[in-house]
Amino acid sequence: MATVELRFSALPEHVRTARLVAAAVARRAGVDEAVLDEVRLAVGEACTRAVGLHLSNGVEAPVRVSLTEEEKKFSIEVGDESPTSAALAPGSHPEVDDEAEGEDEMGLAVISGLVDDVEVTTSETGGVIRMSWPTSPQPLVS
Repeated sequence: MATVELRFSALPEHVRTARLVAAAVARRAGVDEAVLDEVRLAVGEACTRAVGLHLSNGVEAPVRVSLTEEEKKFSIEVGDESPTSAALAPGSHPEVDDEAEGEDEMGLAVISGLVDDVEVTTSETGGVIRMSWPTSPQPLVS
């Protein structure tokens, strides 16, 4: 199992870098070429969400992205350290403003539409979006 970890300052301009790294690692892991745009878009949405949560809550910790190549699947985890991640979980705290909740739900809906295997977990210390795609064996190059 090979893993690439990426941490970046919560700035919108770093989301593009995360998308490019995710697509390159996914390609190397054996994710079908036709699915790479979905990987890029899903990672972009998840990272944009994490950056927004960090910026709106004054969190200075970096956004975390973990890309893992397993035997028959490729997984990506995007983590934030925003205490409002738990508040934005569907059906949770009513004190979260409607606009922030609406933007978050829209981003999660886009991710869910792009990725068949997605899981969102939240706690008081942040949240994680886990996404995975099937891979096919790569031919050996000599």
